[in-house]
Amino acid sequence: MSWTDERIDSLRKMWEAGQTASQIAEELGGVSRNAVIGKAHRLGLQSRPSPVKPNEPGAAPAPAPAKKAPAPVETAPRPAPTPAPMAVSAAPIPVSTDISAPARPANEPILRSVGPGGFVRQSPGEQQPPITPAPPRRLVPAKPSPEMADKTSLLELNDKICKWPLGHPGEPDFHFCGDKVNPGFPYCVEHCGHAYQAQLPRRDRRPPPPLPFGGPRVR
Repeated sequence: MSWTDERIDSLRKMWEAGQTASQIAEELGGVSRNAVIGKAHRLGLQSRPSPVKPNEPGAAPAPAPAKKAPAPVETAPRPAPTPAPMAVSAAPIPVSTDISAPARPANEPILRSVGPGGFVRQSPGEQQPPITPAPPRRLVPAKPSPEMADKTSLLELNDKICKWPLGHPGEPDFHFCGDKVNPGFPYCVEHCGHAYQAQLPRRDRRPPPPLPFGGPRVR
């Protein structure tokens, strides 16, 4: 329903007379309370105080005042805990690193072990010292030198010749033995004596040194 000039004049008179929006809507008819309030606001009429008083029952409770946060209390810093001293043993436990064969009396005979084919196995006390490490590797010439003409190279190895290396890999004169192999072995009879060693009797064997950090038990 549109607002005519007569209805607007009636709204002004009843609003200034102090009637409520509900009473004005009922008098005018065909309009709601909210429509009356909106029209009065657009006309610039004086606003009405809220009909609900704070002390009356049913009134919305007033918001409680905000509580102030308690002031922080300064406390003395706690001292850092002192770590307990670690127990230190009086003396370190000596660990033997000598794994060489036990010394034999001078008059005790040396037992020799003969392997298949008649080669004599090397005893543990007759081990040769390790050879000197090879110098930095150098390129091998494409054509073999005259001293390598009658020596066995890597490409000539097969199951019938000895594969014992002679010299250092990368050297111009590095080659293999090349003699006839001892049946069942990759080396000749002479080099089998160097490659395979006889074991000591069980009573003369020494256990290896213990491994660190709880290695396997030695029986």
